[in-house]
Amino acid sequence: MTVTQIAKADRFKALHEGPAAFVIANAWDAGSARLLAGLGFQALATSSSASAGVLGRRDGQVTREEALAQARAMVMATDLPVSADLEKGFADAPEAVAETIRLAAAAGLVGGSIEDATGNRDRPLYGFDDAVERVAAAVQAARALPFSFTLTARTENFLRGNPDLEDTIRRLQAFEQAGADVLFAPGLPDLAAVRAVCAAVSKPVNFMAGIKGRSFTVAELEAAGVRRISLASSLYRAAMSGLLEAAQEVKEQGTFGYLDRVLAAPELNRLMEGDS
Repeated sequence: MTVTQIAKADRFKALHEGPAAFVIANAWDAGSARLLAGLGFQALATSSSASAGVLGRRDGQVTREEALAQARAMVMATDLPVSADLEKGFADAPEAVAETIRLAAAAGLVGGSIEDATGNRDRPLYGFDDAVERVAAAVQAARALPFSFTLTARTENFLRGNPDLEDTIRRLQAFEQAGADVLFAPGLPDLAAVRAVCAAVSKPVNFMAGIKGRSFTVAELEAAGVRRISLASSLYRAAMSGLLEAAQEVKEQGTFGYLDRVLAAPELNRLMEGDS
């Protein structure tokens, strides 16, 4: 049975209001979305890096139309709520960011994130006022929709050469004042920083697991105040690591030992066909 977008949006919103932290699994196509749904995850997200990898590109080289087409395929693959990594909104101007939110909703998404990274190496982050204005435009577009679109605002300080916790918190607090539903600062270095961020804001905080040495357990993150845990491109990278290992074995050794470790086709089909 198809679940309506309104019902998905309400389920997604409720997950953020629940008593415990939840993991939102980042898929990269319809097949991975169905597999993750079959495992019992409650919500899915896209990953800009994985979306680019599927197309044989680097992160940041996917157009808005391409990203939304991939997201639409995931939305159609399961009955789970799907949120999208919308990068910087695929535009600089606030009104264009707002249009991205409207198009995301039209693609069936019930949430999305807007970040303050510019994509410009010479100026990697938007200035404070510009960053807040862009989030405010996204929020306004989200509020005009006929369902509860969950808008995540993220600051890229720790990923873009400005590991300034004070400025990170200042930006997140401003994004909260602008109306963002979820706050996100990927790349936080330790649990002390996670606790500081969670204590400084009142909206749900998303933590990104996926960086070696800077990913913590669900229990640790929940205790620190995190409400949502995303996986970024880590599942995609895990899948590609398996592909690389298997292909190298065949190419370099002429053996097929990887077949002893992979899912059998019936098991994979069962996961693909599982109720979502």
